[in-house]
Amino acid sequence: MFKFLKGVVAGSGTGVKDLPYNIGEPYSSAWGSWVHSQGTSKDDGSPVSIFSLSGSAQDGHIAAGRNGVKRLRTVRHPNILSFLHSTEVEMFDGSNTKITIYIVTEPVTPLSEKIKELGLDGKQRDEYYAWGLHQIGKAVSFLNNDCKLIHANVCLGSVVVTQTLDWKLHAFDVLSEFDGNKEGSTGSMLQYAWLVGTQYKPMELVKSDWVAIRNSPPWAIDSWGMGCLIYEIFSGTRLSKTEELRNTSSIPKLLLPDYQRLLSSMPSKRLNTSKLIENSEYFQNKLVDTIHFMEVLSLKDSVEKDTFFRKLPTLSDQLPRQIVLKKILPLLASALEFGSAGALALTALMKMSSWLPPEEFSIKVLPTIVKLFSSNDRAIRVGLLQHIEQYGESLSAQIVDEQVYPYVATGFSDTSAFLRELTLKSILVLAPKLSQRTMSGSLLKYLSKLQVDEEPAIRTNTTILLGNIANYLNEGTRKRVLINAFTVRALRDTFPPARGAGIMALCATSSYYDISEIATRILPNVVVLTIDPDSDVRTKSFQAVDQFLKIVKQYNEKGDTGDLSMANIGTNGNSSLLGWAMSNLTLKGKTSEQAPLASGGSSAPLAATSSDANSVVDAVATSAIMSPLRTSSSADLVDHPVPASPTSTDGWEETENGLDEHDSDKDGWNDFESLDEPKPSPVLANIQAAQKRPVAQSKPALSQPKPAASGMHSKSAVRKNKDDDELWGEIAAPPPKATSKSLNLGASTTNDDDLWGAIAAPPPMTKAKPLSLGRGRGAKPAAPKLGAQRINRTSSGV
Repeated sequence: MFKFLKGVVAGSGTGVKDLPYNIGEPYSSAWGSWVHSQGTSKDDGSPVSIFSLSGSAQDGHIAAGRNGVKRLRTVRHPNILSFLHSTEVEMFDGSNTKITIYIVTEPVTPLSEKIKELGLDGKQRDEYYAWGLHQIGKAVSFLNNDCKLIHANVCLGSVVVTQTLDWKLHAFDVLSEFDGNKEGSTGSMLQYAWLVGTQYKPMELVKSDWVAIRNSPPWAIDSWGMGCLIYEIFSGTRLSKTEELRNTSSIPKLLLPDYQRLLSSMPSKRLNTSKLIENSEYFQNKLVDTIHFMEVLSLKDSVEKDTFFRKLPTLSDQLPRQIVLKKILPLLASALEFGSAGALALTALMKMSSWLPPEEFSIKVLPTIVKLFSSNDRAIRVGLLQHIEQYGESLSAQIVDEQVYPYVATGFSDTSAFLRELTLKSILVLAPKLSQRTMSGSLLKYLSKLQVDEEPAIRTNTTILLGNIANYLNEGTRKRVLINAFTVRALRDTFPPARGAGIMALCATSSYYDISEIATRILPNVVVLTIDPDSDVRTKSFQAVDQFLKIVKQYNEKGDTGDLSMANIGTNGNSSLLGWAMSNLTLKGKTSEQAPLASGGSSAPLAATSSDANSVVDAVATSAIMSPLRTSSSADLVDHPVPASPTSTDGWEETENGLDEHDSDKDGWNDFESLDEPKPSPVLANIQAAQKRPVAQSKPALSQPKPAASGMHSKSAVRKNKDDDELWGEIAAPPPKATSKSLNLGASTTNDDDLWGAIAAPPPMTKAKPLSLGRGRGAKPAAPKLGAQRINRTSSGV
């Protein structure tokens, strides 16, 4: 029973073998007879600190050590060392018994060693010391004022520093209750006061004047200790005798009056530590205020938070770098992760994290960033995408594919054009880490829709993105997507920079096309742009024609030698990434507008051009950058129509003005169109297609006799369907199974150009009955009515 009670009081373990920690190298300094060593957990390898004290069973140090273990385990405060585990080990050496006490705590470093390691000086040193003394002052105030306890051992040796550079109080061997209110108490209040050095004791404790101590306030002894601590940290030396405390040359002027009050010779007049940290001007500096604000961030309102986080990026440059990285940055990451900080805090987080080594960044910041991608706050998503180049390389392929991309992809369909553009640009960083399944099964579907986005800047940058990520697509996907996306959509866009981007994307990906594709699909679509209304588009088209003709000529020359392999034909494409074309969507997420371009023969020159067809291209017209973009309709994007293609095999004859969503079934992106919507039945698909198709009005100048027009139309349709099959091949949409039947109703009632003919109801075969034939007596003729009238028809014969 005695051993059981002893174990409960003295420790939480039974022996060193049961200690679930590994003991490492000791530090050079520790308080009293304790040995402070580094350690690690046997379970997960996490770092800890292990304090050990050895002595005989009759040694007073062991009794004091047991008191310290009990006090440390029961007293909890943010500025008091955190207790994790303890145990006692007995070793028998003949007739002598040696006892060793082990205390396991959070990982800490002695204050004296940490000060040397940081090497701070000047204003930054004073600010850090102020923060540390502020923390120790709160711990001492908690013991004295709230718990009515006396530490009696506050000095440099009893302070340790955590990994986040917080100062914490420990060495509770002498800790005891203050019994000044007990009448008749005359004995010693501090049983283990003999452990404290004489230089750290106030005069009443040196004289063991317990009557005077009991008549003094509870903070009198520890206030003296705070004065000793202040002297030691600013002088940089250990206190060897009490007289040294009179040397105030190293004490800051703002702290000197409070320092003198702490060391008053009259115990009743010594300054309470709670008053010290509340009223002293020394503790009112940028570092203390910043950390204090971060610690109580959840209590602040939104206005205070916004003001604080706007200033924090600039303020962080003025604070000690180590404190920013080890103290403020973890607080900031935690605040963002748990929602107490808004999107403005992301800017400060990214700036501070840029000062970290890559290894520490992956451990301290990256997990928070990954979690933030699941946030529903649009402003946070914007901030993450704006800084993705800073941390994108640190993300692993698995994290990108499984945890980041699913949330990023939601931005493709966001109502904010600015967020859609940021999402699009972020893919350039994430694409190398996406799996082929994600690329072809999800990403290309979104890009297909963005190529017909209402924002011309987004359409342009989508084309540029496809050119830049082409090397990450497999060969089959490149064959199926690139030419169709660049020629059928980009080269026919009503926005000149989008057409220029399509040309440059073809040039940058020229090595992915075989000779037949170049001759039959690329050159015919590029040559027509040599007469484009926009001068820059014409320039780029001539460069592209020269590049692709050079490839064809090389193929011809190789043909004379019998070596027709494209691998042996030099292509200088893919030499560099294409530059983003547009970037003038407003930061507030409002859709931008485009000013009308000049109606002259060419638009303003591009912001950046190159004579080399493979150089990095900026396809933004200067006029488009300097003025907002209009998104009301595709007809307003440009004043000049795009030249028609000389070939009829591209399926674009019916498109009169730019790209519309209903044209997507002709551009080779059929496999990537449907995202989550179920495919309708063939009949319903035909109806929906007809509903979306604009009604074309025939022009009198081009009208032909009806019988001839009917025959020509049927022949043209057959030829067109045949050419479409040759162009799209396996990716073309299957023709509708049901075709409209000829009604043979005569030229007066039939219009072969009627786009609704396939689904229109047949004309009525009966005549309306006269209204005068109504039943009933004395039927009066109906009064004439203005406007349209509904005529009831019957299915019976006339």
